[in-house]
Amino acid sequence: MLTSIPLIDLGGNVDPQSAAARASAAELHDALSTLGFAYIGGHTVSPATRAAAFAASRRFHESPLERKQSLAINAAHRGYMGMATSTIVTSSVAKVTKPNMSESLMLMHELPPDDPGLLAGLPMQGPNQWPTWLPDFKPAMEQYVREVDVLGRYIVRLIAISLGLPATSLDHHFDHPTTFLRALHYPPQPPQSALESDQMGSAPHTDYGIITLLAQDDSGGLQVRPRGGDWIEAPPIANTYVLNVGDMLARWTNGRFVSTPHRVINRSGGDRYSLPYFLDPSMDALIECLPTCTDAEHPPLYPPVPYGEYLMERLNKNYDYRRDTSKASA
Repeated sequence: MLTSIPLIDLGGNVDPQSAAARASAAELHDALSTLGFAYIGGHTVSPATRAAAFAASRRFHESPLERKQSLAINAAHRGYMGMATSTIVTSSVAKVTKPNMSESLMLMHELPPDDPGLLAGLPMQGPNQWPTWLPDFKPAMEQYVREVDVLGRYIVRLIAISLGLPATSLDHHFDHPTTFLRALHYPPQPPQSALESDQMGSAPHTDYGIITLLAQDDSGGLQVRPRGGDWIEAPPIANTYVLNVGDMLARWTNGRFVSTPHRVINRSGGDRYSLPYFLDPSMDALIECLPTCTDAEHPPLYPPVPYGEYLMERLNKNYDYRRDTSKASA
């Protein structure tokens, strides 16, 4: 029975052709096919860049509510989501009836004004909303995204190697990636009230997409439930990321990699901040069983699905603003 999450040290490497990459890929395959989670150390995201992003997030969440609400989340899924406005009704691991006790600012992939998808009004293609009253916020977050995206794309290449594919074989799915950086704030919760009332910072769920790279502060509260096991803690480890498999990667690998339930209960007695970065494919990318993940004894478990179609179904069910047609069409 798994009782802890493995740590994979990349050694500062970003070269997928190196011997170190092959070793990391083998460790990654073992972790993602058993638990679906791993700590990632030895990455190339600067501690200063990460600290600046956390500081920017704290300053935003300490801003007056009226200012935060001026950036209310828009139809392109960018902006401020107030406390208790998301309920994970699509959770496959729990019957969730109460909203998450968190607030967040959602930032997605930046698009130039002449982007064809933006001009055509395609789903998830729109402007980010920046807190202009915090002049250092945008540059701090943009630098953070640049650095964590490099790590995410390297992880995708390690995944390809681990599956017996050329390192760059999955890259084209991310030519126009769908990315989310969620600046999350969880208020403190009384020690026992969360489980007794089913009120959590983040209710049990699996992630939608390919991979999540989570930077968490030192508050703790993240828990993971291995297959056939009970909840285990995912405590903060300095200068690491918590990597986990999303539903689309599990589907892509024909169930070889595990999209594992996780939840957040903030019992720290103080505020909890985290920065999950979700690296997902282009909206029109077709996700179908990878060739090395199927054979005569292991036929594809899932039909092909466009990533964007899958994503929109879940967003439309889980977020209050998308159930409010007047806001969703604004």
